[in-house]
Amino acid sequence: MQFYRATSFLFPHSLRRRLFALCLVTTHMPLLGYIGWGLATGRIAWAECIILILATMAGAAGALIGIGALLDPIHALVDARDEGDAPRPERGGTPTLPTVGDIIARLFAGMSRAAHPAREIDERNIAAQEDPLTGIANRRGFLAQLDTLPHARRRGCIAIIDIDHFKQVNDQLGHDGGDHVLGDFAARLSSQTRRIDLIGRWGGEEFAIFYQDAIEDEASWSLARMADRMRQEPVGRVNGQPISFSAGLCAWRGGPVTAAIAQAEEALHRAKRSGRDQIRRAERPSTQAYG
Repeated sequence: MQFYRATSFLFPHSLRRRLFALCLVTTHMPLLGYIGWGLATGRIAWAECIILILATMAGAAGALIGIGALLDPIHALVDARDEGDAPRPERGGTPTLPTVGDIIARLFAGMSRAAHPAREIDERNIAAQEDPLTGIANRRGFLAQLDTLPHARRRGCIAIIDIDHFKQVNDQLGHDGGDHVLGDFAARLSSQTRRIDLIGRWGGEEFAIFYQDAIEDEASWSLARMADRMRQEPVGRVNGQPISFSAGLCAWRGGPVTAAIAQAEEALHRAKRSGRDQIRRAERPSTQAYG
């Protein structure tokens, strides 16, 4: 793009003429050098010089014909833009070369997408499964990660976590402050879990963790350690008190994950009804075999 702008003094309103000028100069540079050397030394052979001039002009003409053919799709896009199929410049403005450059970029992007359709689909799928605010998986992504686990790895503990009094967080810190708290809390979860554990934003101020190959005591200890750090190094304060969280925990032994999640949510509700800032385990862990 810098070179594109640096050549704007050459026919600033015609990309085709600019390319013609550059092509003509660059293809004749060796010939001009030969003529200059011949004139300086007195050893110029005019017959060979004329042949070289004709050959160079033929090569330049061929290059220009090829460039013209390559520019035809771009000019078609320009025509479509002028007819209203693409965004117009502001009223009263005149088309400039950066506008043509935008068209070239769009054309290249379209060719790249056509060459890599599978990659574009994968990128869309990843974006659909990622929470844009926190950068971790959303509910759909979290469940998709669970679904891709081998059967032997679908065992551990499911935790559903809720930030306490989050309405007050938004009321006192504003929605931007609330978003900041959510982002910091997601980062805190990521930093205090193992690489094999799965983390997702379940929705709103709720998060989910799958502690892979962990028993309830291990998962409960991990959550208690997070809660203690939240008190010592809070992600924010409400009414002068550190922001805390409540959590419900349920063992998952390979049965339907929806049943384990439902029991973890029920345990979370008991923790909130009991005063918040605590961890409760499901009363009846999911023990049904996967199948």
